Amino acid sequence: MFTNKAKVMTSFLTTTNIYSSLKNMTAMCITLFALAACSTTQPNVSTMHSNGVEINDPYEDMNRKVFEFNKGVDAAFINPIVRGYQYTVPDTARDKVDNVLRNLNSPTVFINQLLQGDIEGAGTVLVRATINTILGIGGIFDLAAYEGIEYEQEDFGQTLGVWGIDHGPYLVVPIIGPSSARDYAGFFIDSYIDPIRWYMFNTDREAGYLGLTGAKYISLRSSLIDVLESLENSSIDYYAATRSAYYQRRAALLIDQDPETAGYEEIPDYDDFEDYDHYK
Repeated sequence: MFTNKAKVMTSFLTTTNIYSSLKNMTAMCITLFALAACSTTQPNVSTMHSNGVEINDPYEDMNRKVFEFNKGVDAAFINPIVRGYQYTVPDTARDKVDNVLRNLNSPTVFINQLLQGDIEGAGTVLVRATINTILGIGGIFDLAAYEGIEYEQEDFGQTLGVWGIDHGPYLVVPIIGPSSARDYAGFFIDSYIDPIRWYMFNTDREAGYLGLTGAKYISLRSSLIDVLESLENSSIDYYAATRSAYYQRRAALLIDQDPETAGYEEIPDYDDFEDYDHYK
Protein backbone atom coordinates (compact mmCIF):
# COMPACT_ATOMS: atom_id res chain seq x y z
CA MET A 1 0.00 0.00 0.00
CA PHE A 2 2.80 2.39 0.96
CA THR A 3 4.64 1.58 -2.27
CA ASN A 4 1.60 2.52 -4.30
CA LYS A 5 1.21 5.76 -2.39
CA ALA A 6 4.86 6.60 -3.03
CA LYS A 7 4.38 6.00 -6.74
CA VAL A 8 1.35 8.24 -6.76
CA MET A 9 3.21 11.03 -4.98
CA THR A 10 6.21 10.70 -7.30
CA SER A 11 3.95 10.91 -10.33
CA PHE A 12 2.15 13.95 -8.94
CA LEU A 13 5.40 15.79 -8.31
CA THR A 14 6.63 15.50 -11.87
CA THR A 15 7.07 18.77 -13.70
CA THR A 16 4.16 18.15 -16.04
CA ASN A 17 1.65 17.42 -13.32
CA ILE A 18 2.70 20.41 -11.23
CA TYR A 19 2.25 22.65 -14.25
CA SER A 20 -1.12 21.11 -15.11
CA SER A 21 -2.37 21.28 -11.54
CA LEU A 22 -1.40 24.93 -11.16
CA LYS A 23 -2.99 25.81 -14.47
CA ASN A 24 -6.22 23.97 -13.67
CA MET A 25 -6.51 25.44 -10.17
CA THR A 26 -5.94 28.96 -11.44
CA ALA A 27 -8.44 28.48 -14.26
CA MET A 28 -10.98 27.17 -11.77
CA CYS A 29 -10.48 30.21 -9.53
CA ILE A 30 -10.94 32.55 -12.47
CA THR A 31 -14.12 30.73 -13.49
CA LEU A 32 -15.49 31.09 -9.97
CA PHE A 33 -14.63 34.79 -9.96
CA ALA A 34 -16.39 35.26 -13.29
CA LEU A 35 -19.50 33.40 -12.13
CA ALA A 36 -19.57 35.45 -8.96
CA ALA A 37 -19.31 38.64 -10.99
CA CYS A 38 -22.24 37.60 -13.15
CA SER A 39 -24.39 37.08 -10.07
CA THR A 40 -23.33 40.28 -8.32
CA THR A 41 -25.99 42.93 -8.11
CA GLN A 42 -25.22 46.29 -9.65
CA PRO A 43 -24.81 48.29 -6.39
CA ASN A 44 -21.92 46.02 -5.35
CA VAL A 45 -20.03 46.33 -8.63
CA SER A 46 -17.27 48.92 -8.69
CA THR A 47 -17.35 50.39 -12.19
CA MET A 48 -15.53 53.58 -13.11
CA HIS A 49 -14.06 55.36 -16.09
CA SER A 50 -10.48 56.55 -16.50
CA ASN A 51 -9.50 58.46 -19.63
CA GLY A 52 -12.42 56.96 -21.53
CA VAL A 53 -11.67 53.37 -20.46
CA GLU A 54 -14.27 51.52 -18.40
CA ILE A 55 -12.90 49.64 -15.38
CA ASN A 56 -14.83 46.95 -13.53
CA ASP A 57 -13.26 46.14 -10.16
CA PRO A 58 -15.89 44.51 -7.91
CA TYR A 59 -13.23 42.71 -5.84
CA GLU A 60 -11.12 45.77 -5.14
CA ASP A 61 -10.60 45.10 -1.43
CA MET A 62 -9.31 41.59 -2.08
CA ASN A 63 -7.37 42.67 -5.18
CA ARG A 64 -5.53 45.31 -3.17
CA LYS A 65 -4.46 42.74 -0.59
CA VAL A 66 -3.14 40.40 -3.31
CA PHE A 67 -1.49 43.38 -5.00
CA GLU A 68 0.43 44.17 -1.79
CA PHE A 69 1.42 40.52 -1.48
CA ASN A 70 2.72 40.54 -5.05
CA LYS A 71 4.70 43.71 -4.36
CA GLY A 72 6.43 41.90 -1.51
CA VAL A 73 7.21 38.89 -3.70
CA ASP A 74 8.51 41.18 -6.44
CA ALA A 75 10.78 43.04 -4.03
CA ALA A 76 12.11 39.87 -2.41
CA PHE A 77 12.42 37.51 -5.38
CA ILE A 78 11.27 38.60 -8.84
CA ASN A 79 12.98 41.99 -9.15
CA PRO A 80 16.39 40.72 -7.95
CA ILE A 81 16.21 37.91 -10.52
CA VAL A 82 15.24 40.35 -13.27
CA ARG A 83 17.96 42.82 -12.29
CA GLY A 84 20.46 39.97 -12.22
CA TYR A 85 19.36 38.97 -15.71
CA GLN A 86 19.78 42.54 -16.93
CA TYR A 87 23.18 42.87 -15.24
CA THR A 88 24.66 39.62 -16.56
CA VAL A 89 23.12 39.58 -20.05
CA PRO A 90 24.06 42.49 -22.38
CA ASP A 91 21.34 44.57 -24.03
CA THR A 92 22.07 43.16 -27.48
CA ALA A 93 21.82 39.57 -26.19
CA ARG A 94 18.53 40.32 -24.42
CA ASP A 95 17.19 41.78 -27.67
CA LYS A 96 18.09 38.53 -29.44
CA VAL A 97 16.28 36.53 -26.75
CA ASP A 98 13.19 38.70 -27.20
CA ASN A 99 13.38 38.19 -30.98
CA VAL A 100 13.48 34.41 -30.60
CA LEU A 101 10.58 34.39 -28.12
CA ARG A 102 8.47 36.53 -30.43
CA ASN A 103 9.25 34.27 -33.34
CA LEU A 104 8.28 31.19 -31.32
CA ASN A 105 4.97 32.92 -30.51
CA SER A 106 4.14 33.27 -34.22
CA PRO A 107 1.84 30.19 -34.44
CA THR A 108 -0.39 31.49 -31.62
CA VAL A 109 -0.47 35.00 -33.10
CA PHE A 110 -1.33 33.52 -36.52
CA ILE A 111 -4.23 31.50 -35.06
CA ASN A 112 -5.64 34.55 -33.29
CA GLN A 113 -5.35 36.69 -36.41
CA LEU A 114 -7.43 34.12 -38.28
CA LEU A 115 -9.98 33.88 -35.45
CA GLN A 116 -10.33 37.67 -35.55
CA GLY A 117 -10.93 37.56 -39.30
CA ASP A 118 -7.76 39.56 -40.00
CA ILE A 119 -6.47 37.71 -43.07
CA GLU A 120 -3.97 40.43 -43.89
CA GLY A 121 -2.59 40.28 -40.37
CA ALA A 122 -2.31 36.50 -40.56
CA GLY A 123 -0.37 36.84 -43.82
CA THR A 124 1.97 39.31 -42.18
CA VAL A 125 2.66 36.85 -39.38
CA LEU A 126 3.54 34.15 -41.92
CA VAL A 127 5.88 36.48 -43.81
CA ARG A 128 7.59 37.61 -40.59
CA ALA A 129 8.00 34.06 -39.30
CA THR A 130 9.36 32.82 -42.64
CA ILE A 131 11.90 35.61 -43.01
CA ASN A 132 13.09 35.52 -39.42
CA THR A 133 13.19 31.73 -39.14
CA ILE A 134 15.11 31.12 -42.37
CA LEU A 135 17.18 34.27 -42.85
CA GLY A 136 17.18 35.44 -39.24
CA ILE A 137 18.56 32.13 -37.94
CA GLY A 138 15.54 30.93 -36.02
CA GLY A 139 14.44 34.45 -35.15
CA ILE A 140 17.66 35.60 -33.52
CA PHE A 141 17.72 38.51 -35.95
CA ASP A 142 14.47 40.35 -36.63
CA LEU A 143 15.19 40.97 -40.31
CA ALA A 144 11.47 41.40 -41.04
CA ALA A 145 11.40 44.52 -38.87
CA TYR A 146 14.27 45.96 -40.90
CA GLU A 147 12.01 45.58 -43.93
CA GLY A 148 9.19 47.43 -42.17
CA ILE A 149 7.22 44.30 -41.23
CA GLU A 150 6.66 44.97 -37.55
CA TYR A 151 5.60 42.50 -34.87
CA GLU A 152 1.96 42.77 -33.82
CA GLN A 153 0.92 41.23 -30.53
CA GLU A 154 -2.29 39.19 -30.67
CA ASP A 155 -3.73 36.84 -28.06
CA PHE A 156 -7.01 35.11 -27.39
CA GLY A 157 -8.00 37.76 -24.85
CA GLN A 158 -7.93 40.26 -27.73
CA THR A 159 -9.81 37.77 -29.90
CA LEU A 160 -12.57 37.55 -27.30
CA GLY A 161 -12.66 41.35 -27.22
CA VAL A 162 -13.02 41.48 -31.01
CA TRP A 163 -15.92 39.05 -30.65
CA GLY A 164 -17.63 41.54 -28.34
CA ILE A 165 -16.92 39.87 -24.99
CA ASP A 166 -16.32 42.35 -22.16
CA HIS A 167 -13.40 42.18 -19.77
CA GLY A 168 -15.45 40.97 -16.84
CA PRO A 169 -14.04 41.65 -13.38
CA TYR A 170 -10.53 42.93 -12.86
CA LEU A 171 -8.46 40.33 -11.00
CA VAL A 172 -5.09 40.36 -9.29
CA VAL A 173 -3.82 36.77 -8.97
CA PRO A 174 -0.95 35.87 -6.63
CA ILE A 175 2.45 35.85 -8.38
CA ILE A 176 0.93 36.07 -11.88
CA GLY A 177 -0.36 39.62 -11.43
CA PRO A 178 -3.21 41.82 -12.68
CA SER A 179 -5.52 41.10 -15.58
CA SER A 180 -9.22 40.66 -16.29
CA ALA A 181 -11.29 37.48 -16.27
CA ARG A 182 -11.51 37.62 -20.07
CA ASP A 183 -7.80 38.09 -20.60
CA TYR A 184 -6.87 35.41 -18.06
CA ALA A 185 -9.16 32.98 -19.87
CA GLY A 186 -7.50 34.01 -23.13
CA PHE A 187 -4.05 33.42 -21.64
CA PHE A 188 -4.85 29.84 -20.67
CA ILE A 189 -6.50 29.11 -24.01
CA ASP A 190 -3.43 30.45 -25.82
CA SER A 191 -1.23 28.20 -23.68
CA TYR A 192 -3.41 25.20 -24.44
CA ILE A 193 -3.61 25.66 -28.22
CA ASP A 194 0.05 26.65 -28.66
CA PRO A 195 1.45 24.22 -31.31
CA ILE A 196 4.89 24.40 -29.68
CA ARG A 197 3.39 23.24 -26.39
CA TRP A 198 1.65 20.34 -28.12
CA TYR A 199 4.89 19.33 -29.85
CA MET A 200 7.03 19.51 -26.72
CA PHE A 201 4.51 17.72 -24.52
CA ASN A 202 4.11 14.93 -27.08
CA THR A 203 7.87 14.45 -27.44
CA ASP A 204 8.68 14.26 -23.72
CA ARG A 205 10.06 17.80 -23.63
CA GLU A 206 7.78 19.16 -20.90
CA ALA A 207 10.72 20.57 -18.94
CA GLY A 208 11.83 22.45 -22.04
CA TYR A 209 8.41 24.03 -22.39
CA LEU A 210 8.45 25.11 -18.75
CA GLY A 211 11.87 26.61 -19.34
CA LEU A 212 10.50 28.48 -22.35
CA THR A 213 7.58 29.75 -20.26
CA GLY A 214 10.02 30.93 -17.60
CA ALA A 215 12.11 32.73 -20.22
CA LYS A 216 8.99 34.51 -21.50
CA TYR A 217 8.11 35.60 -17.97
CA ILE A 218 11.59 36.95 -17.22
CA SER A 219 11.69 38.71 -20.59
CA LEU A 220 8.30 40.31 -19.93
CA ARG A 221 9.23 41.42 -16.43
CA SER A 222 12.52 42.81 -17.71
CA SER A 223 10.65 44.97 -20.22
CA LEU A 224 8.27 46.25 -17.50
CA ILE A 225 10.44 46.66 -14.42
CA ASP A 226 11.58 50.23 -15.10
CA VAL A 227 8.11 51.32 -16.25
CA LEU A 228 6.47 49.88 -13.13
CA GLU A 229 9.04 51.41 -10.81
CA SER A 230 8.53 54.80 -12.45
CA LEU A 231 4.76 54.39 -12.20
CA GLU A 232 5.00 53.51 -8.50
CA ASN A 233 7.25 56.47 -7.74
CA SER A 234 5.11 58.99 -9.63
CA SER A 235 1.61 57.86 -8.70
CA ILE A 236 -0.51 58.71 -5.68
CA ASP A 237 -2.16 55.30 -5.67
CA TYR A 238 0.04 52.65 -7.30
CA TYR A 239 -2.74 50.05 -7.38
CA ALA A 240 -5.15 52.35 -9.20
CA ALA A 241 -2.42 53.57 -11.56
CA THR A 242 -1.46 50.00 -12.49
CA ARG A 243 -5.09 49.07 -13.00
CA SER A 244 -5.70 52.07 -15.26
CA ALA A 245 -2.53 51.45 -17.25
CA TYR A 246 -3.53 47.81 -17.78
CA TYR A 247 -6.97 48.66 -19.17
CA GLN A 248 -5.60 51.42 -21.37
CA ARG A 249 -2.93 49.14 -22.82
CA ARG A 250 -5.46 46.42 -23.60
CA ALA A 251 -7.81 48.96 -25.19
CA ALA A 252 -5.00 50.10 -27.50
CA LEU A 253 -4.03 46.53 -28.45
CA LEU A 254 -7.63 45.66 -29.23
CA ILE A 255 -7.69 48.23 -32.03
CA ASP A 256 -4.17 47.36 -33.20
CA GLN A 257 -2.57 50.51 -31.83
CA ASP A 258 0.85 50.72 -30.25
CA PRO A 259 0.18 51.28 -26.52
CA GLU A 260 3.20 53.60 -26.39
CA THR A 261 1.69 55.97 -28.95
CA ALA A 262 -2.05 55.42 -28.46
CA GLY A 263 -2.50 58.71 -26.63
CA TYR A 264 -3.62 57.25 -23.29
CA GLU A 265 -2.31 58.79 -20.11
CA GLU A 266 -0.49 56.37 -17.82
CA ILE A 267 -1.67 58.01 -14.61
CA PRO A 268 -5.45 57.98 -14.05
CA ASP A 269 -7.47 60.97 -12.93
CA TYR A 270 -8.06 60.17 -9.27
CA ASP A 271 -10.96 62.61 -9.12
CA ASP A 272 -12.90 59.94 -11.00
CA PHE A 273 -12.38 57.40 -8.21
CA GLU A 274 -15.03 58.00 -5.58
CA ASP A 275 -13.56 55.47 -3.14
CA TYR A 276 -9.97 56.72 -3.32
CA ASP A 277 -10.09 58.52 0.05
CA HIS A 278 -10.69 55.16 1.69
CA TYR A 279 -7.21 54.02 0.66
CA LYS A 280 -5.15 57.11 1.49
